[in-house]
Amino acid sequence: ALAAAWSHTCNDVSANVSFFDFVGGIQLLRGEEVRTAMPVILVGVCVSGAIGNLLVLLILLREFRNGRGSEVKALLASLACTDLVILLLCAPVRAVTYYKQTWTLGSFVCSTTDWFQHSCVMAKTFILAATIRARHTLVPSTASGSHYSPVWIHGALLFIWIVSMMFPIPQMLYAAVVPDGRDFLCVSVVPQCASDFMSLFYKIYPTVAFLVPIILTLGFYTKALHAAVNQAPSPQHQSKVILVLLCLSGAMGLTLLPEWGTFTWIRLGYSRPPVGLMLFAQVLLYACSSVSPVILMTMYDDVRQGLITLWFIATCRSTKHVPCKPCPKTEGNGAEVQGTVANADCDDKDKLPELEHFWTGRRNTRVEDDQDPVPWERDDK
Repeated sequence: ALAAAWSHTCNDVSANVSFFDFVGGIQLLRGEEVRTAMPVILVGVCVSGAIGNLLVLLILLREFRNGRGSEVKALLASLACTDLVILLLCAPVRAVTYYKQTWTLGSFVCSTTDWFQHSCVMAKTFILAATIRARHTLVPSTASGSHYSPVWIHGALLFIWIVSMMFPIPQMLYAAVVPDGRDFLCVSVVPQCASDFMSLFYKIYPTVAFLVPIILTLGFYTKALHAAVNQAPSPQHQSKVILVLLCLSGAMGLTLLPEWGTFTWIRLGYSRPPVGLMLFAQVLLYACSSVSPVILMTMYDDVRQGLITLWFIATCRSTKHVPCKPCPKTEGNGAEVQGTVANADCDDKDKLPELEHFWTGRRNTRVEDDQDPVPWERDDK
């Protein structure tokens, strides 16, 4: 059974500490089930999510290269990049921690792992909210090309990332590596003198990082749906795109809710949640980055068509295909039959190997007058 050993380490911490929690994954867990199952689950989620996000990125980059870019696609590409960073840089830290059951990654990773993960998650939620806002203000594309503002996109992304990386900084200040016998633990230890500030921070931070994007998203959806139905030149198309973004927001909100719930539960000083719930919340956080490309590739028409195009390109390149050359046509003496066999050889060279060998030495042959193959039909004068 899953069991946590917080009390074992809390007894070794000074009485001047007001808060204590593990950073970078729950350590001191005992049990081969956890040690084996959690890394396997996290690696599987990371691999599948990384492949999906790379495909979405490749498709969107191809859309921009072909002149079909837009603000929405630019922000969705940024969202895919953020998911890739979470899956490739944050999830492996937890997988190693659960496998080792102690901390082995050094003090720098210990100080920055939770701060970096929360920065990416916070940036992800605000990027999705900005995507819905971009959908509302997007100028429809015309035959002359795509209409989007790179300056607006760059400015919005820069502002989102600056705010997202500055807001969780207090989490980085109190993360440290502490010895536990022969092992080491990565923990967040808040001293008593900073308890009032951190208590206020832990109330404001989840609200800004989780609830504010939800409120902004609902407001943007209301405006976007109103504009799509009443003002858009193609309301059906825009309504489908808004539906895709709505599914993205719903999936993100549901998968991130357990993580933010357990985070707030622990920080506000209540009794600790069950260990199984905390593990489930961390798995859902990374599964969120794997669900997003699935939604885009199944519901977003441009991404789905791009995926089909990439599939055909990949299959055609992997097949050894020799281009067919036009087969010459001659007249008389059964040349039409030779042309027919040659055309069949162009379509599939393996179907008629014997006929190909038979006609190899008989192509472009001339029949002399005294070598008529049908002498009985020759009209003697």
